[in-house]
Amino acid sequence: MYKASSKDLLNAGNKLAVRSFSAVLMGLTLGLLVINLVLFLVYAPSNIILSSNGSVLLKFSSYTELKNFINRSGYTGYYPYYYVNVIRGGLALTASRALEASFDYSKTNVQVEGVDEADIVKSDGEYLYLVSNNKVLIIKAYPADEAQVVAEIQLNGTVSGLFINGDRLVVFESSYQGIKFVRTPDTVFSPESVVHIRVYDVVDRGDPVLMKTLSADGWYFSSRMIGDYVYVIVTTPVIVREGEVSLPIIIEDGRLKEAEASDIYYTNVTDYGYGYTTVFAVNVVDDSVEPTYETFLLGASTSVYASLSNVYLAIPYYDYEMNVETTHIVRIRIQGNTISSEASGVVPGHVLNQFSMDEYGEYFRIATTISDFQRFLGETSQSNNVYVLDMNLTIVGRLEDIAPGESIYSARFMGAKCYLVTFKKVDPLFVIGLDDPASPRVLGKLKIPGFSDYLHPYSENLLIGVGKETVEAEEGDFAWYQGVKIALFDVSDMANPRQIASYVIGDRGTDSPVLYDHKAFLFDRDRNLLALPILLAEIDESQYPEGVPPNAYGDYVWQGLYVFTVTEDSISLRGRVTHMDNNEDLLKSGYYFDSKYSVKRSLYIEDMLYSISDAKIAINDLTSLELVNEVKLP
Repeated sequence: MYKASSKDLLNAGNKLAVRSFSAVLMGLTLGLLVINLVLFLVYAPSNIILSSNGSVLLKFSSYTELKNFINRSGYTGYYPYYYVNVIRGGLALTASRALEASFDYSKTNVQVEGVDEADIVKSDGEYLYLVSNNKVLIIKAYPADEAQVVAEIQLNGTVSGLFINGDRLVVFESSYQGIKFVRTPDTVFSPESVVHIRVYDVVDRGDPVLMKTLSADGWYFSSRMIGDYVYVIVTTPVIVREGEVSLPIIIEDGRLKEAEASDIYYTNVTDYGYGYTTVFAVNVVDDSVEPTYETFLLGASTSVYASLSNVYLAIPYYDYEMNVETTHIVRIRIQGNTISSEASGVVPGHVLNQFSMDEYGEYFRIATTISDFQRFLGETSQSNNVYVLDMNLTIVGRLEDIAPGESIYSARFMGAKCYLVTFKKVDPLFVIGLDDPASPRVLGKLKIPGFSDYLHPYSENLLIGVGKETVEAEEGDFAWYQGVKIALFDVSDMANPRQIASYVIGDRGTDSPVLYDHKAFLFDRDRNLLALPILLAEIDESQYPEGVPPNAYGDYVWQGLYVFTVTEDSISLRGRVTHMDNNEDLLKSGYYFDSKYSVKRSLYIEDMLYSISDAKIAINDLTSLELVNEVKLP
């Protein structure tokens, strides 16, 4: 919260200088725009895909044209930092045809019903498939008294996630051994990271057999599964050496090939850093079907969303000359092994994460925040917006300047409604109507202490929010974070949303992975079940005889799973589960806590609750939470 006040001082000190410089800046900017327009008209290829808002998707005609484009932009190929927002995108996909067990069991918490997102643990109702260090473990999980590890898959790299599809297990591994590719005798490209897509036959769970490996240079970004197909998104930095430009490299079952420059899409937007984003489609059931892919030369994608038919890539862009912050969007159609580029567009501001985007009917909706860079021109520090775009990614409806001075902390689109949580001192929950795409409007709002980092639908008229409790600061225009807060919101009266129940866990310093990873959230409405991994911090009030100040941090005293009973009007604690037999790891943690006994995920099979850490799996009765069995992990 101090960051805001320090920025205020910086802005105040620079405002006069910026205003005096703005006339010169605008003149230079106009000149640069004219030069860029001339360059584009001269060098633009003939194979341009135009969308109705004037945005373009281009395809290089040759490697020479690609190289000239990169060299003309002034990009040097230096990537000291390559930002990859892992598992922040969400592909809205149809249900998998994987064989379902007859048992009732929970699945990975995903953004859109019918989607299966890769995670560090998967269940098929009888077995668990678990990422553990550099291994993948297969565990016989049900019945509980027979639980045991039945197989280990040892890997050399880092495992990012996995899927289970019937008798096929899909594993994503990243390694740093690198591969070399020689473009000329004097130019050798050696990627730092390689992504491996490994498909195993697990018809015999105790003896997995590797059936297929597809590798690509770069970093794993995101992946989802639809039917027999897994869609994998890989990002690769552009390397420039002696004027030559690297292209993505793909290795299928040991056969190395380079992507064709003439197959690579790009936009006519000059960026300050370039990277390739490649979307792969891999049939994981039929080994005779060849993988397909399409590659895009873009800035660094930060979020991914997709519907049943379209993948959307969100690429942030800041124009330092015009002092304008925008997000460029590329729509890619997916259907089986067919991947095709469709349209591109642009909206003001930047997105928070995958939940800031949604497709509904023939429209794409997106919520953005314009950050406080604008203050250098004397404008409001931050503002928030909701835009509605058609399939050409042309803006057809807009709602702007929501909660000026605040920023979006969470978003959730549900049909013709959008729910936004913004925050600075209190938590405004906005209910936004999108039934008329051309005229989005605020229907109602609720202001309460705290904020929600994650919103989850309980029903059509009820929302669960998970975030932090806050206390307003007396000395400034901000608030102090406190413990983790769970809230239940009634939005049946859209003009007057209200909080009908809440539960606060711990003091300042208490944390949960749910605040930044929705897959750690376990909820089942029929069972009235909500479970969250929690790192609990508590304040010893005896150390503050004059009262506990709101900025005081608690000490870590516990880690494990909080299990709640949630009904339509209440949140109550059912109990807690921990994997820690003592507090040794907590006592030596200091400001940062790390332990192999830290619970990361939870799930249920029938009447058993499974909590998972790097050290073991604990199996507890779902009602009483009494320990039934545990499996120590190798």
